Amino acid sequence: MNLNHKVMLFVRPEKPLRESRLALVTTGGVHLPEQPRFDIDDPSGDCSYREIPTDTYALTWTHAYYAPDHGTDLDSVFPLWTLRGLANEGVVGELGPRHFSFMGAIHDPGPLVERTAPEVAEKLVEDGVDAVLLTPS
Repeated sequence: MNLNHKVMLFVRPEKPLRESRLALVTTGGVHLPEQPRFDIDDPSGDCSYREIPTDTYALTWTHAYYAPDHGTDLDSVFPLWTLRGLANEGVVGELGPRHFSFMGAIHDPGPLVERTAPEVAEKLVEDGVDAVLLTPS
């Protein structure tokens, strides 16, 4: 994919958030404890991603520049618990079956742009996601 030929569009949502399926995408390096850690030593940056099931409660993270307190900071980077509450209250229609985590500080975004970001976009479409909450780290 050549970025010069890619058009990005931002459009008004077709339905209200309370009727929408929402997913999280973060650059916070969040992952399940049993998944491989992100490679924080790669000078180009780790362009891989991790799938996070909506029903998981066990999460951790790997980050090159930030050592968070897992007890208090994780929901601020990856607000899965908060979004579950909003879905239960009817503020959000429902959560998608999975969410996605990337590592930030990618110095060579070529593999991200050409391969992993389009893979995640396709998976979000497969999951019927209407809106994505992006959380940087």
